[in-house]
Amino acid sequence: MKLFGLLSIFLAVSAFAQEPLVFESQQQQDRFNQLTQELRCVVCQNQNLADSDAPLAHDLRDEVYAMLQTGKSNEEIKQFLVQRYGDFVLYRPPVQTNTYLLWLAPLLILLGGAWVLRSNIKKRTALLGDDNNTA
Repeated sequence: MKLFGLLSIFLAVSAFAQEPLVFESQQQQDRFNQLTQELRCVVCQNQNLADSDAPLAHDLRDEVYAMLQTGKSNEEIKQFLVQRYGDFVLYRPPVQTNTYLLWLAPLLILLGGAWVLRSNIKKRTALLGDDNNTA
């Protein structure tokens, strides 16, 4: 029974094992590493392709590898993935009219928080001022 359990674990692990990728040069491997760091796994919670263990991330890494092998440029590879999955696949999507909110949201939240803080401080100082005048 223990042997059967051990064998089934071994088979499950080997089913997910991938062949190591062989690159023609260190430059090509560096490009692959850079691309997989810059591209987002579309099914994970904010993980890049390099760090994700999702089956789709494995497929996308294989796709990036195959396109590198055929001589595609980084921009061609990114453009292919954007056409397929949209700007979400890029960690740094381009600034366009449909991504303004994405780029401006942190600033708007910061400004909103500063406004709320300022309003609360004004109210408290006004209340403290009224308390000092009535005493």
